[in-house]
Amino acid sequence: MIAEINLDAADRALVNHLQGGFPLVEEPFAEVAKGLGMDEDEVTRRLGALLARGVLTRFGPMYHAERLGGGLTLAAMKVPEGDFEAVAEAVNARPEVAHNYARDHAFNMWFVIATETPGRIAEVIAEIETATGLKVHDMPKRQEFFVGLRLEA
Repeated sequence: MIAEINLDAADRALVNHLQGGFPLVEEPFAEVAKGLGMDEDEVTRRLGALLARGVLTRFGPMYHAERLGGGLTLAAMKVPEGDFEAVAEAVNARPEVAHNYARDHAFNMWFVIATETPGRIAEVIAEIETATGLKVHDMPKRQEFFVGLRLEA
């Protein structure tokens, strides 16, 4: 079940604005604030609150691992319910793992593995399998899609 998240118009405008890019200038938050009719303190306060509330899970650049010579894959595991927290801790301890999600599905743990080299993906998967005793299903990207999110004002 997805929890309802209440955002006011300013939060929605901020999220929408930031998805369009972040200015690479000396004072980027001031530039964002100017574009939204806010002051810089309000932008940083709102952004911090969205992160603290878990509305945003991260704020930072998105890198295209493959274009940088690295590897990237989506992985999934079937984790026994009673072992879920311990397995999540072991998986999340890997510096190559990001975006770990619990899912209501036979494959109930999904995560992204990003590595410095494509060949390292298989090594990380093997290391996770050894650490957890569970099979990791590798689902490499075949085609990339960009899905933009725009919140209603």
